[in-house]
Amino acid sequence: MSVKSVDKDLEALTLTLVAEFSATTEQVWELWADPRKLEQWWGPAPYTATVVEHDLTPGGQVTYFMTGPEGDKHHAWWRMTAVDEPKSLEFIDGFGNAEGKPDATMPTGTTTMNLSPYDGGTRMELRAIFDTSEQMEQLMSMGMDEGLTVSVGQMDALLP
Repeated sequence: MSVKSVDKDLEALTLTLVAEFSATTEQVWELWADPRKLEQWWGPAPYTATVVEHDLTPGGQVTYFMTGPEGDKHHAWWRMTAVDEPKSLEFIDGFGNAEGKPDATMPTGTTTMNLSPYDGGTRMELRAIFDTSEQMEQLMSMGMDEGLTVSVGQMDALLP
């Protein structure tokens, strides 16, 4: 499995996942940059992702929804704050309402994704940064750490 560690730091208000892949940085980047490939791994099975909007440029937005096994839909969004292709992304992320618009009743956070060459392949560090301990606790209770671990674990099958 590609996921090497998941670290919850309650003091720093971060969740950091480190994964290593036997693929180039560009190949791993493509799993983020191509919305059809992103749909194949973003979201833990049996949930499936559908990307509606996909603009990986600063100020751009990614909107998507997850469909559960019972047909239930869960909307979410990313607002891109920094992009250094093919090395890193930074975005504000949050949940959407039934119309896919940002849901102000749910927490938002900042996520950074960094790719770097490592031991003939690529290391990916995915870090979620929370504003408050309450926000972090709420998202952990919703299974964010397990969901990310399963999702990132699905990337291997899509890489050469």
